[in-house]
Amino acid sequence: MAQRLIVVGGDAAGMAAAAQARRRRDRDDLEIIAFERGHFTSYSACGIPYWISGLVADREQLVARSPATHRDDFGIDVRTRHEVVAIDLVRREVVARDLDGGGEVRERFDTLMYAAGAVPAKPGWARTDAAGVFGVQTLDDGSALRAWLDADPQPRRAVVVGGGYIGVEMAEALVRRGLSVTLVERDEQPMSTVDPDMARLVTDAMRGLGVDIRTGVGVTGLSGRDGRIAEVATDDGPIPADVVVLGLGVRPNTALAEAAGLPLGPTGGIRVDRRMRVPGVAGVWAAGDCVETLHRVSGMPVHVPLGTHANKQGRVAGINIGGGYATFAGVIGTAVTKVCDLEVGRTGLRERDARAAGFEFVTVIAESTNRAGYYPGARPMTVKLIAERPGGRLLGAQIVGWSEAAKRIDTLAVALWNKMTVDDMTALDLGYAPPYAPVWDPVLIAARKAVDALATR
Repeated sequence: MAQRLIVVGGDAAGMAAAAQARRRRDRDDLEIIAFERGHFTSYSACGIPYWISGLVADREQLVARSPATHRDDFGIDVRTRHEVVAIDLVRREVVARDLDGGGEVRERFDTLMYAAGAVPAKPGWARTDAAGVFGVQTLDDGSALRAWLDADPQPRRAVVVGGGYIGVEMAEALVRRGLSVTLVERDEQPMSTVDPDMARLVTDAMRGLGVDIRTGVGVTGLSGRDGRIAEVATDDGPIPADVVVLGLGVRPNTALAEAAGLPLGPTGGIRVDRRMRVPGVAGVWAAGDCVETLHRVSGMPVHVPLGTHANKQGRVAGINIGGGYATFAGVIGTAVTKVCDLEVGRTGLRERDARAAGFEFVTVIAESTNRAGYYPGARPMTVKLIAERPGGRLLGAQIVGWSEAAKRIDTLAVALWNKMTVDDMTALDLGYAPPYAPVWDPVLIAARKAVDALATR
């Protein structure tokens, strides 16, 4: 009898694991069943704001592999609209509920791949019967929001609650659709993934785009009229709204895992080893937004829910499930986003992260341009580096600027990954031509400034 792999979750981590396991074991040797509560598999959740805005024309462009592709090309029994509601590690079976047809099914497993992702934070004030309130975590969520925006009467006033990546990207998307947009953030800055001095640049750009940004403001409730959302109550007064988008962050989706007895770490994510095995539980693997992982700079466990990590972790798990050998080396928190034409990148530790980890450090900010100053289209770029004192090892970096800004963070991420010092970085042989960089690249200027700061403090 073929062994059976059950996959809980049909997006990045789960289906990457299933595909890798299939490449190493044929259908007669390994049966694979994947349960997904939504309608879609293997899609780009990060692309949803760009579909909402209209920059991406067709929802199907966001789907890398449909359920039919997984079935026909990989022999994976994908069951969409099936939500796993229980895991029995003693009997080695899962219980899944058919969300459309009703009823439950039980399926045995030899190996379990837990990839249930994350669930959005939803405080008590967000509970309302009024229609027009949306999260934007799954493609089903995006489809519901897009339908609301396209229906009559079309919304004119949007409120985005939360100033993280999703909140910022959705604010831009809604402005592009012609809505009046207010972004409400409880903290004193949006984009808390960068330091406040860099976040101010993002705030200024968003206001320039026409977004009404209200920081230091807490939301206290939602109210409707005639069954539709009408108002967002805040501690600074009410804000009219025809549509509300919640971007309050996520937490690991581990309720099933915890109930089954799988170990959780201090971040709330499932603990896994470098091969993505759940320690102490034979034949159980986990990957994606539901797990915690090691931060290579701080040495601390972190929960960083990004599709890049989910795909890599799923690939590692699938290789190992299929009989190969692979490890996941950890993360350094590299991420990029944009607000209209302003690009934002970050990697490694922020100042507060470095303090919490016990580092002594210096910080520098270098102002430069994305191209040679005389070349048409040259625009400002701000690079911030955080370097350990006294040795100068790079601990973190942030970039805010216009075109050619965000992807420069990759240079800094490679330096960080390889534990380079800022002195090492001053000698990097980076590409130069006037359309792409000044003769001294902004990264090199920042590294030189950091070397000087280390020598004088």
